[in-house]
Amino acid sequence: MAVALLSSVLPDSVVAVACGSDDDAGPLHPSEEPAVERAVASRRAEFTTARTCAREALAALGAPAEAVPVGDKRAPVWPDGVVGSITHTRGFRGAAVAWRSEVRSVGIDAEVHDALPRGVLDAVSSPGERSMLSALSAARPEVSWDRLLFSAKESVYKAWFPLTGRWLGFEDAELVAAADGTFRARLLVEGPTVDGVVVSAFEGRWAVDGGILVTAVALPAR
Repeated sequence: MAVALLSSVLPDSVVAVACGSDDDAGPLHPSEEPAVERAVASRRAEFTTARTCAREALAALGAPAEAVPVGDKRAPVWPDGVVGSITHTRGFRGAAVAWRSEVRSVGIDAEVHDALPRGVLDAVSSPGERSMLSALSAARPEVSWDRLLFSAKESVYKAWFPLTGRWLGFEDAELVAAADGTFRARLLVEGPTVDGVVVSAFEGRWAVDGGILVTAVALPAR
């Protein structure tokens, strides 16, 4: 179920691997160990499982199933020619990878499908976005739209960062979500130039199943 959920929000050019527990996690590569050498057991377990998912995804893609260490700015470091993203939350760990020749950047995020803690929505959204969420909630109250907005912006950031090496705040993108499982994030800051074109927005997809909400952004090569 976990793999199907994550794959449902990604194009065919992206390989996804996901699982719902840490039972089958493999050992960490020595270069991955420093990221969790002082971590509590639960953090180490989710990190290890997510790296196992990443190596399985790399193997399925046909890339070297090697280490995926953490870079200087906490982002995963992928093998040459590969783009990817990793996510983990309670009951879900996943990774998505693609060849850079086909996809320029990818970002995924998984969240427990529940309302955000009190006060968080105001910190991560604009008045216009909150108005949009109110309308969507009236139409489809079974969806935690505030959590979806948070997750979508996380996916946008994960797609943005490898292209720019820069921070992107929640206030730096205006999200428009739709009940059909899509969303669009318009950048409110200067976007990166990719394949000779300035990126002004990121398109993505979302899905919910089994108490888990997933979002994804994949920027195709032109």
